[in-house]
Amino acid sequence: MDESSYWNLPSSHLLGSVPAVVNEESEASYGRRGGGGRGYQTLGPPTEGFEQQSQNNWKGVFSISSYTQYFDVDTDVVVNRLISSFYPAGGDFFNKIGANPDLYGLIWITTTLVFMLAAFGNCATYLIQKRTDRTTTWSFDVGYVNAAACGIYGYSLVVPVAFYFLLRYLGSNASLIRFWCMWGYSLSIFIPTAVSFSL
Repeated sequence: MDESSYWNLPSSHLLGSVPAVVNEESEASYGRRGGGGRGYQTLGPPTEGFEQQSQNNWKGVFSISSYTQYFDVDTDVVVNRLISSFYPAGGDFFNKIGANPDLYGLIWITTTLVFMLAAFGNCATYLIQKRTDRTTTWSFDVGYVNAAACGIYGYSLVVPVAFYFLLRYLGSNASLIRFWCMWGYSLSIFIPTAVSFSL
């Protein structure tokens, strides 16, 4: 296998990457200079400015890269938090989100609720209309999606912000991300509730 094909891989800037072993003949033929030790490439600082923004810097609020840490969760972590949110009185739920709060659960659960409420709302109007007057035609109402989105997203974003500012006013060291994480996972109980009310 040709070793020269591996030289074009830009993996030295990735976190956790291992420096490539370079023998002196190929180092001279490719024009590489220097090396940290015999036969190893030196790793310099990453050329891309992918460092995390400081939280006091307002530019970090409008940068997508500053939010990637809140979406770095595994499926097992999300499933464990969902299961724990059904019985939060045991204290296990708060311990699971304390070290690593995420926004993935908030967005996933609220979006699921929006589409479920819109779908079941249309299903309910269809059943009511067919029960009362079978001769009229039924049409899907997209307005239910707008109403559900305004209600669910507004409730899941505004109420934790209100609690955050209230606790900050009272002198507590509260975290807005933790509030959003807790509030998002606590809304998961409404998913089976929406299904049971529609049946």
